[in-house]
Amino acid sequence: MSPQKISSQNVDIVLVHGAWGDGSGWAKVIAPLSASGFAVTAAPLPLTSFADDIAALERALERVTGPVVLVGHAYAGAVIASVRSEKVKALVYVAALAPEEGETVADVFYRGEPHPQAPKLAPDSHGFIYLPHEAFAAAYAQNARGEELAVLAAAQRPISPACITVPGPRPLWKSRPAWFLIAEEDRMISAANQHFMAERMQATQRSFPVDHTPMTTAPEVVVEVIRDAAAAVADA
Repeated sequence: MSPQKISSQNVDIVLVHGAWGDGSGWAKVIAPLSASGFAVTAAPLPLTSFADDIAALERALERVTGPVVLVGHAYAGAVIASVRSEKVKALVYVAALAPEEGETVADVFYRGEPHPQAPKLAPDSHGFIYLPHEAFAAAYAQNARGEELAVLAAAQRPISPACITVPGPRPLWKSRPAWFLIAEEDRMISAANQHFMAERMQATQRSFPVDHTPMTTAPEVVVEVIRDAAAAVADA
């Protein structure tokens, strides 16, 4: 039996969206993984507080059998590293944030110089942070097609500052193997910042000339990295 077949039968994939997204953003990744026989779950985060998001992911993990490859995009990198489920055997970071113990998401998000086209972010009158409409094409997914940008902008979900201002616990990547897809054309989280976090994590690094949302604009490379992690979990 091939390693890929073993992986498909025995590893669950749990995908976690970041700020301004939802589970539908993983559609182009879910389809090929499911077609290969993986059990795939797109876990929903409320984006109301860091504690709420961790609790929501823990509930989602209760519903899968495992072993689990846990995949996080952007903000969700902090969330996937804060769960404590023993089912999680590997982590995959997709242009994601990886705070060290005691750091906040904001600490690592704002590390270094922002891209000139990165949006200015601030809470609205209700205390939630929306991504400005023009930022989807300018920085969030500059390689996306027009119809893809329209969907991303229309479906965006705001994030609370309570998600990004809380110091994190000891991250799970200190005790689980991690893979890091570095988006070299990212205008939201600079590639230099991603390299720094990946090095600090001692993650297996895979670098691609993609934007901040490769799940939409280059799903094949995201699938490739997830398959690598799943194969390693199956072999273990």
